[in-house]
Amino acid sequence: MIRAQGISKTFNAGRPNEFRALQDVSVELPFGRTTILKGPSGSGKTTLLGIIGCMARPTTGRIYLGEREITSLPERFLTGIRRQTFGFIFQQFNLIKGLTVLENVMIPAYPLGEKHGLLRQRALDTLELFDLGRKAGAKVDWLSGGEAQRVAIARALINDPLVVIADEPTAHLDSRLSTEFMAIMRRLKGEGKTIILASHDPIVYDSDLGDLLIEMRDGRIVRGGERP
Repeated sequence: MIRAQGISKTFNAGRPNEFRALQDVSVELPFGRTTILKGPSGSGKTTLLGIIGCMARPTTGRIYLGEREITSLPERFLTGIRRQTFGFIFQQFNLIKGLTVLENVMIPAYPLGEKHGLLRQRALDTLELFDLGRKAGAKVDWLSGGEAQRVAIARALINDPLVVIADEPTAHLDSRLSTEFMAIMRRLKGEGKTIILASHDPIVYDSDLGDLLIEMRDGRIVRGGERP
């Protein structure tokens, strides 16, 4: 279980533009389940995802990964946890232009020191799962929206993470591609992945994918629990 305890996050503290993105948020996210964070832009969903995924530190509060408190760990240890535990699917995909599909997928695994040939084959196998093998050598600049989304998912999975985190994953997709994305998430859930999605898209939060639905507003959790 991932547990957030009393998480608050303040940006520009003590300045005229001080902003409290999260205010005393506590939540438990079970392993092997799918959690959907629902809320409008500015509700704190993205900030909470970043803190849960070790991409940022809270101003106050603690994050527990299983029984281990990880908030106070030095950055080098957080980097290792982030790389080995979490796979991230970003709203803007964040693919590196000028590089090929294969190179983009391989990038998160380079720091692990795996032999290049083995890593390349694993990346190719991952692309095949998403019907992208024939695109491996193509520059990402020329991909369609749906192809770019699938490359982003393949990249998130290259290190076989325990937890997949997706921030507004359907924000730039039409209804058909959004439905395809949700089908991929169902497949990953069936394989035992823990999935955390943040979205204000009803295709996501009204779907039957989520085991838990947590609604956020103004940096707080206003409603949450098991789906009926």
